[in-house]
Amino acid sequence: MQEIVEPLLQWYQINRRALPWREDTNPYHVWISEIMLQQTRIEAVKEYYVRFMKELPNVESLANVSEEKLLKLWEGLGYYSRARNLKKAAEIIMEKYNGKMPTCYAELIQLPGIGEYTAGAIASICYQEKVTAVDGNVLRVISRVIGSKKDVLLPETKKEIEGKLKKVMPKQSGNFNEALMELGEIVCLPNGAPDCENCPLENCCVAFQKNLTDEIPVRVKKVKRKQEEKTVFILVTHDHKIALEKREGKGLLSGMYQFPNVEGFCQEGAIKELLLKWSLEAKEVRFLKEAKHVFTHIDWFMKGYLVRVEKENKDFLWISPEELEKEYPLPTAFQKFKNFVK
Repeated sequence: MQEIVEPLLQWYQINRRALPWREDTNPYHVWISEIMLQQTRIEAVKEYYVRFMKELPNVESLANVSEEKLLKLWEGLGYYSRARNLKKAAEIIMEKYNGKMPTCYAELIQLPGIGEYTAGAIASICYQEKVTAVDGNVLRVISRVIGSKKDVLLPETKKEIEGKLKKVMPKQSGNFNEALMELGEIVCLPNGAPDCENCPLENCCVAFQKNLTDEIPVRVKKVKRKQEEKTVFILVTHDHKIALEKREGKGLLSGMYQFPNVEGFCQEGAIKELLLKWSLEAKEVRFLKEAKHVFTHIDWFMKGYLVRVEKENKDFLWISPEELEKEYPLPTAFQKFKNFVK
């Protein structure tokens, strides 16, 4: 493990990508970027990050933002509890730390939404604290370097790798952690397709030497995915108002807006009954398309219908297409039908 430190730091100095959140080591910038990057590709995050910083440039603005505006800024990134936890943490920072980000791992990890990885990233990158920041990229890199066939999804495997990294952590802890993440992002790629010829750790990597890169890392998935069917309705009035409803305050996509929908796939007769129940008179019912959306443990299979109605009812919020675009946060799952809103 000691052999990887210098080659990795030298490689990172030359090959680090220019990313918006790397322009400085402001802990607020690092925090927001790391939360956005969870479960999301770097290219997808860039635009969101720049827009977020323009609207909420500091802890105080984040603490004071309305939830609706925050979720609109987050729209399309998914995993919306991340955004809510950002606001909760910002409120605590304002109250407990006078608006200044905590300066050590032990305090950072106490904040909502900040786990071991994020606390380690902020503490090492911003304050050079000698702590690890182990994500999926780091687990893959180190598993290949040491030739480990232990399941990287197990907590004990992560703990073991963290222990090995702590023993060799250099003074430039931030650069070291970022270098490991960067290597996993652009060189030591998953699914047996690493670019070993351009890897600075080629000479000390067991997986490369023993031709095991397609077998390591080992990931044993045990979670059985749940599947749900839904019928989604784009309800539109003659003056182009669209129906929305707000999801309940708990569970998946809580507090977000959605197009009216019901469990299961509705037949024509069931759609007419449903519209009567909603006190709506349909002028036209047209099938739009089928769509699928993948959450962490659930797959949604959806059928969408455009329904033109005579007038609004009291059950839904009726808004213009412009309001939908600018003000109301719509989850990615329902954005698959957004193009039919006119």
